[in-house]
Amino acid sequence: MLEKAFRLEEVERIPWVPFVGVHGGNLIGVDAEAFQRSSKHIVDGIDKAIELYKPDGIPVAFDLQIEAEILGCKLAWSKENPPAVISHPLNEGVELSSLKLPTENDGRIPLVLEATRELRKKHPELALYGLITGPFTLALHLLGTDIFMKLFEDPDYVNELMEFCAQVGIKHAELLLDAGCDVIAVVDPMTSQIDPMSFETFVSPSVTKIFDFVRSKKKYSSFFVCGHAQQNIEVMCDCKPDNISIDENIPLDFVKETALAKGISFGGNMKLTSVLLLGNEMDSRKEAVNCLDLGGKKGFILAPGCDLPMDTPVANLQAVTELVYDDYAQQVAREMEHTSSLQPLSLDGHFEEGKVVVDIITLDSASCAPCQYMVEAVKQASIDFGDKVIVNEHKIKDVEGIQMMMALGVQNVPTTCINGNVEFISQIPRKTEIEKAIKKAMN
Repeated sequence: MLEKAFRLEEVERIPWVPFVGVHGGNLIGVDAEAFQRSSKHIVDGIDKAIELYKPDGIPVAFDLQIEAEILGCKLAWSKENPPAVISHPLNEGVELSSLKLPTENDGRIPLVLEATRELRKKHPELALYGLITGPFTLALHLLGTDIFMKLFEDPDYVNELMEFCAQVGIKHAELLLDAGCDVIAVVDPMTSQIDPMSFETFVSPSVTKIFDFVRSKKKYSSFFVCGHAQQNIEVMCDCKPDNISIDENIPLDFVKETALAKGISFGGNMKLTSVLLLGNEMDSRKEAVNCLDLGGKKGFILAPGCDLPMDTPVANLQAVTELVYDDYAQQVAREMEHTSSLQPLSLDGHFEEGKVVVDIITLDSASCAPCQYMVEAVKQASIDFGDKVIVNEHKIKDVEGIQMMMALGVQNVPTTCINGNVEFISQIPRKTEIEKAIKKAMN
């Protein structure tokens, strides 16, 4: 079914790929850290997800820190989320020339390969997705937010770094394919933070090499991005993956039109938090059927916008599964009246006299790389202002976060608002830009 979608052939039923990451741990009663440190837990969790959600394809592991950890980045582990990168070796005296490509024996790669081989044996009919960290996101893990400055000040160094990250990706992809994966997904969320010209200059050459390598192995590839990356969809397609997959920040009909015109399949983009995590079964059915109707039966793969939050209700995902397999359930869902019960949060008392209040709307800075680096940039720029600046993060994994998002009129994450005004939308600004915006609010 997935192969037909990748080849842009008409399908009788739209394929369904739930992006199960740490949610698999929840299914078997272990926390995120324990889940991602054990091949047995990964196999058991993915097995359970396959039993419950009847997917056409599924990731083995959804973790964008595996390569970074091997290359010297320190991680902060969480019981509910994938780990977060908290150090950047290339910004701490480590030379790029000293970094080595990972092998099958490094870091957590062995346990992912073991899980892949076991799942391949148990589910020969299922498409296994092997996920690798995209070159730009890996480069940012290694260098930190200084990379945005170096794009202009030292482009040769950035190109050298991107070439290295591409080779890391090719090596990781080779290991995953040899272990039994059918699809290599290049997950590069930080590309949502750059413009198309920068994308073509720094990202396109590196990711194209990865997709060319996967194609040479006669396997399929997908390009995952999250955030407000609409401006880059066309250049993503020009890198020649077999598929691009997006989240709710980008309209599905826009992606459909752009991707099909380029001869590329597309996937997404069910609302991750407001519907699948915090909604109910009716919300999930309505969201799923809307995506199915928009996507159509040529080249479309139904999927959540990103990896599922750990506590996503099983009933919500099973409601999606029911729709995928049952035309009558789709017909019923189309007829259902549905209005959201959530109302915007009141902003009475939220702003303080003589203070600048900075509100950052995120998915969760502990688990979303663009959100993490947005929060870090704002906090760093606010230090010199002392207690005159109040910085709040509002996670849309929580009801309050969604209500604040509605109250501030925010449409995309991550977004930074200053004194109630939207300032930076899904773009990590330079420190000087944030400082300038804060000073303007003070005046």
